[in-house]
Amino acid sequence: MADATIFDRLKQDHDAHRQLFTKMADAKDDADKLKKLFDQFKVEVTAHAAAEEETLYATMLSRPDLREDAQHSVSEHKEIDDYLEELDGLKFDGEAWRKTFAEMKKRYLHHIEEEEEEMFPTAAKELTAEEEKNLAALFAKRKPAELARAEADS
Repeated sequence: MADATIFDRLKQDHDAHRQLFTKMADAKDDADKLKKLFDQFKVEVTAHAAAEEETLYATMLSRPDLREDAQHSVSEHKEIDDYLEELDGLKFDGEAWRKTFAEMKKRYLHHIEEEEEEMFPTAAKELTAEEEKNLAALFAKRKPAELARAEADS
């Protein structure tokens, strides 16, 4: 992905998150496997969100025509983070956990769909191809650091 844009990189992460949801659904009767997959999801999503905010969203926030979309997405990241925090406080795989997880999953899938179908195309009209590639490179540098931070915090 030498010439990948920021949107390619983010979509690649979104696809990996969707795959984790599928694997979690398949593991619903194996609590140990489900726990490992959920922990992986938490780390991945936390790192993804932080790196996305530090790259694409920071750029969008600096542009009046894109600011509102970025602010909306940042608030959705906070909402997902709140769900993850709530899940940490519940008995893993209990009834309340499963209900809260289902709500979080629905909100997260809505969020990434909204980004891919609405926000990314809007931002792509405002950014140059060079900016998109530079943001992708910056994201590729930031994400490993955010992964390490998220793993340390989990």
